Amino acid sequence: MAKDVNLEGNLLLWPASVYALTCGCTLLLSGAMADLFGARQLYLLGCFFQSAFTLACGLANTGIQLIMFRAFAGVAISMCLPSAVSIITHAFPSGKRRNIAFASMGGGQPIGFSVGLSVGGVFTDTIGWRWGFHIAAIINTVIFLIALKWLPSIGKREPVTWNRFVTEVDWIGAFLASGFLAMVSYVLAILTDSLSDIKKPENIALLAISGVLIGGFIGWVERQERLGRPAIIPNSLWKNRSFTSICISVFMVWGAFNATEQLSSFYLQYVQRLSAIDTSVRFLPAPVGGVLANVVAGLVVHRVRADVAILIAVALAALSPLLMAIADPAWNYWYCIFWAMFMNAIGADTLFTISNLLITSLFPSRTQGVAGGVYNTIAQIGKSVGLASSGAIASAVTAKSGVADKESPTALLDGYRASFWYCFALYGATLVVTVWGLRKIGKVGVKKE
Repeated sequence: MAKDVNLEGNLLLWPASVYALTCGCTLLLSGAMADLFGARQLYLLGCFFQSAFTLACGLANTGIQLIMFRAFAGVAISMCLPSAVSIITHAFPSGKRRNIAFASMGGGQPIGFSVGLSVGGVFTDTIGWRWGFHIAAIINTVIFLIALKWLPSIGKREPVTWNRFVTEVDWIGAFLASGFLAMVSYVLAILTDSLSDIKKPENIALLAISGVLIGGFIGWVERQERLGRPAIIPNSLWKNRSFTSICISVFMVWGAFNATEQLSSFYLQYVQRLSAIDTSVRFLPAPVGGVLANVVAGLVVHRVRADVAILIAVALAALSPLLMAIADPAWNYWYCIFWAMFMNAIGADTLFTISNLLITSLFPSRTQGVAGGVYNTIAQIGKSVGLASSGAIASAVTAKSGVADKESPTALLDGYRASFWYCFALYGATLVVTVWGLRKIGKVGVKKE
């Protein structure tokens, strides 16, 4: 794909990173709009644009066009994610059915990522990578038509008036947060190629502006909360240890999960020199592990302590980058790589269900769209930061490798192994945060009488 659209080496991760970047930066705004205009309406709009821009990706002729269309697709999916959370919380009462609904939704993202890598590899070596986007656009269109007919509305909504538009949504807070996230994520994506780029004036300027924006955001929501006005994410929420800990955990787990998945693909293609189709076949255990994790999470999350469930799931997921870090390229696939693929999605899937149940319980019914936006913002930014930071580590270590040919499998392996250890450390840090911050959380997803 990169060769076909003349995508430069330093932009290799951008089609993946920019999607997460634009999605993560607009989720809070989308959540606010879902609460104001209706979750069903925004979900349908997002589905429509997602289909259109996915089709456009398959028609792209240059690397810049591909990156641009992926960016717009990220904005489109940001309309769907918080809307879906709001629809679930209103359609299902607290208890087992809501737990299963969140588990099913949570499985879609990591499983879709894994299946996309697998099927994409098959298409690349057969009918062409463009058909991956074309077929995805067709599937999205079918989902849009199904949702248009059968997706339920959420009760009777008040008409959208100018007064409601101005007074019921914290637009300033949402824009300040989105601007901060956009600038930081952009700089991190730039640093994927070389950490030394942080010294460039434009990157220093963006980081400085982002510092002003986050300071302004903190001050603004503090003012809103003090005056009893809507605040997109009230500062008082961060005093809740469970909320803060679950947000940190989501950020690190989704960063580690996505980075491990992407690095594993590079490992198979550039170190073991496998074809795209052979690489895709080796990813097949990933969606299987994800499905099993979601089934278990949906069925038992209301029966066990949330911190225990997270500890077990994250510990199992941590085995994925650990196995990839110690694997010898000459070893049989079944020794390490099979188990690494199988384990990787377990942490992200389990955490999705538990964190959504917790976060939505802390927001009032009228702002469930924003609640969904909070979770998905953290997850998507974690993904973007994880991809960018792991890529930067791999590039830096490979550049310092003693091997003369920096494109050789040996030199690349040094960089990939360093990044796998970094992902393992992220999982380890998540375990520490869970023990510290979630030990008193008890059970979540319990039916309310």
